[in-house]
Amino acid sequence: MQAWISEQLLMLGWPNQYLALGTSISGIVLLLLLASISHYIVKHRILVLVQKVVQKTKNTWDDLFVTHQVFTKISLLVPFFLIIALTPVFLLEESLTAKILIAIARVAVIFQIARVLSALLDVIKAIYQTKAKTRYMPLNATIQLVKLAIYLVATILSVAVIIDRSPIFLLSGLGALTAVLLLIFQDTIKGLVASIQIAANKMVAPGDWVELPQYGADGDVLEIGLNTVKIQNFDRTVTTVPTYALISGSFKNWRDMFNSGGRRIKRALCIDAASVRFYQPEEVEQLTSISLLGDYLTQKQVELAESQQKLGSAGSDKRNQRQLTNIGTFRAYITAYLRNHPKVHQQMTCMVRQLAPTPTGIPLELYLFSRDQNWVNYEGIQADIFDHLYAIAPEFGLRIFQHPTGYDWQRQVTQ
Repeated sequence: MQAWISEQLLMLGWPNQYLALGTSISGIVLLLLLASISHYIVKHRILVLVQKVVQKTKNTWDDLFVTHQVFTKISLLVPFFLIIALTPVFLLEESLTAKILIAIARVAVIFQIARVLSALLDVIKAIYQTKAKTRYMPLNATIQLVKLAIYLVATILSVAVIIDRSPIFLLSGLGALTAVLLLIFQDTIKGLVASIQIAANKMVAPGDWVELPQYGADGDVLEIGLNTVKIQNFDRTVTTVPTYALISGSFKNWRDMFNSGGRRIKRALCIDAASVRFYQPEEVEQLTSISLLGDYLTQKQVELAESQQKLGSAGSDKRNQRQLTNIGTFRAYITAYLRNHPKVHQQMTCMVRQLAPTPTGIPLELYLFSRDQNWVNYEGIQADIFDHLYAIAPEFGLRIFQHPTGYDWQRQVTQ
């Protein structure tokens, strides 16, 4: 082919002293032209046909090869292989130009194969995410580690091609650089160990709601990588946390709360201490119309009667008698109300307890679990319960404590 190109240049009147240069330039141009034509045919003809066949199949996994551009990256290998095969035909094999072209093409082939393998790993990860029954296998970190190894091998092979030495020659020199490599890849090594421990202990998985206050992260885990964990906060921002931080520090995982079937509600009503008092008999009679208090009042009346009998003559003085209080009756009403609420989980702890008095009143704390763990529904259930309790508290002669407002001062003045 070189002789034919030389003859054509001589026929065109090319000077003899520049004949070798003209032959090399013409060979390079023809070689690149053929490589470009082959790339065009593969990409715009064969690849289009392959994609149409893939789209017509009933399988979904083969669509991932198109999504992750596996076929596209394979098609890029054709022009480089063509350059390697045809360079000795168009150029003198011993010439510097031919050696440079072949070396560049071989390096390109090595890295393009690495890109193809990387895309295949992405396909495997996508198939795993759609088919896997468990979320705890550290596949993402493992794939990243394999990709790192692939590109590291590709780099070593490329350097071996450029310097025309065996890869074993380069690997033999890596022993002396072990300390340097450990220093460079220390985060990667710690991330690998952390991802394995996270998966083995099932500490966290994509989709879990976690809290890491020290990093300002509070949201759902998007991805657990080799070096970082991506957490999407509830304000839609994304916080990136080092993977090894999950095992070197502490964090809160809400997974078991969702798995338990209930979500805790823990909030207190502050009762004005000045509104706490004993009930008069006629007031107790009025409370019997509240169906939720029927069993409680019946039981209490029996207990009070027995207590008064034991007191004997001293029972005539009300100060010695046990009497119903409005705050105790209200606490019993809340308990009965929660026990009959359809959105409260009855198999979990449900109680109303009185806490120590504070400057803001006497706290009645509700401790229960809702059946619905969805955030929006959970907040709605919690609000409905307390809306009802705030509204019904005056029926028991109780006031919900709050600091005086302008309205309170105005009402005091008008009175």
